Amino acid sequence: MSVDETIRLPDDAVLIVGAGLAGLFLALKLAPRRAVVVSPSPLGERSASAWAQGGLAAALGPDDDPELHARDTIAAGAGLVDPVVASLIAREGPARVLDLLALGVPFDTTPDGHLALSLEAAHSRPRVARVKGDLAGKAIMEALIGATRSAENIAVHEGLAMNALLHDGHGGVGGALCTDRNHRTVRVEARETVLAVGGVGGLYRVTTNPVSALGVALAAAFRIGATISDPEFVQFHPTAIDIARDPAPLATEALRGDGAFLIDRDGRRFMADYDPQGDLAARDIVARAIHSEISAGRGAFLDARTAVGAHFPEMFPTVFAACMSAGVDPRTMPIPVAPAAHYHMGGVATDLWGKTSAENLSAVGECASTGAHGANRLASNSLLEAVVFAWRIAERLREDASAPARATCAAVTPTAPADLVETLRKRMSAHAGVVREEVGLSETAAWIAANIAAYGPANPLVAAQLIVNAALQRHESRGGHYRQDFPALAPEAMRTFITRAPVAEGAAA
Repeated sequence: MSVDETIRLPDDAVLIVGAGLAGLFLALKLAPRRAVVVSPSPLGERSASAWAQGGLAAALGPDDDPELHARDTIAAGAGLVDPVVASLIAREGPARVLDLLALGVPFDTTPDGHLALSLEAAHSRPRVARVKGDLAGKAIMEALIGATRSAENIAVHEGLAMNALLHDGHGGVGGALCTDRNHRTVRVEARETVLAVGGVGGLYRVTTNPVSALGVALAAAFRIGATISDPEFVQFHPTAIDIARDPAPLATEALRGDGAFLIDRDGRRFMADYDPQGDLAARDIVARAIHSEISAGRGAFLDARTAVGAHFPEMFPTVFAACMSAGVDPRTMPIPVAPAAHYHMGGVATDLWGKTSAENLSAVGECASTGAHGANRLASNSLLEAVVFAWRIAERLREDASAPARATCAAVTPTAPADLVETLRKRMSAHAGVVREEVGLSETAAWIAANIAAYGPANPLVAAQLIVNAALQRHESRGGHYRQDFPALAPEAMRTFITRAPVAEGAAA
């Protein structure tokens, strides 16, 4: 393998791969221990965290409590949420909101100075802290980027995209193999590595994620022998704005929390046909309902004309701007919507402190699978989980004095041609999307295997293979995984865990 540059971090430095909410919050909380953050883009760009609209869920209201939040989380997860983890993130969430306030995040407040909390689907209480309606992710990232730029313990390397993990052939990790903007191979050696690189939404033709979110953490961790859990569970946001954009802009769920509702082309409200909770049913139910309406030719639209109307520009400026750019005035017109790949409940399996099964490797944020989301993430729990587990990883690593990692090796993972990735995205949306069945999944699995044989184990192909094969093996419908040929729940709720034997010393990662 030809390496153009090697960066060896000091033994006390933690390598954080990814610069979204989870990665930057972790870097800040690691102080005084040094953190080195690598990001393929300038901070704040191509970050799913910055695009988050709804906000951060936490039990902060006078009529709320963490155990009620935990129960809502467990109920939404369709039998697969780890109750210990649900309780943990609900208990620790309010303190992390205070941390963000201390960093300067301007969460909305009421006239008497308390946080203004919004209701979102499947929450039993208003508990979502947000910023100017739909700007929570942007505001949080701006505050974290400002703090990161001025933090003495943090160094940022922009323009480095991870290709593979450096491994020791025995399940241990010693850094990452990256590619810079000039396509040079850069080896970043570190004693501790944390994956914080986002999810898999870019594997789907219709997504609200950056199209670069192609499952690199999933593929890289799997290759070095780390356990992957629940890869088949992909959450499809029901109300992406259907205006032929890639990625698709999002119409936040907070709109329905504020009284907007779904209608078909004739103006008929249809959600009562699918669930007693109507427009505030869990996301997977709403996504399938919209998919069904669109498939039947009736279309799907979000009507916020009465609930928001003339107040759109100040209440939901991001949604308003996206709609107006496509000639849709949401003050007077229903918004065309469609389901889009939005969040991955699965990922690299971790324990309660963010440790993976691989030595010296942690994972946090969307690329991690902590057991918090089960088969269906509760709205606005993603930012909550990210900050809670980032804080816990920082607590574990801040004073850690483990021995340096052993000698490592890796081979550059092949790159999939752009046209192949586009074909993969179309196949994943068609056959591993909102509705799945055996024939489509089997054909897609065979197509992926054939292209891995032809092009090598490119990250998007490996990540997609993990999702599709797990979906094939789950003969039931649960949460975000809906099998048309197995529409019922299995009698027992079982999580998926996949582990590959670590790669031998000197072999390709």
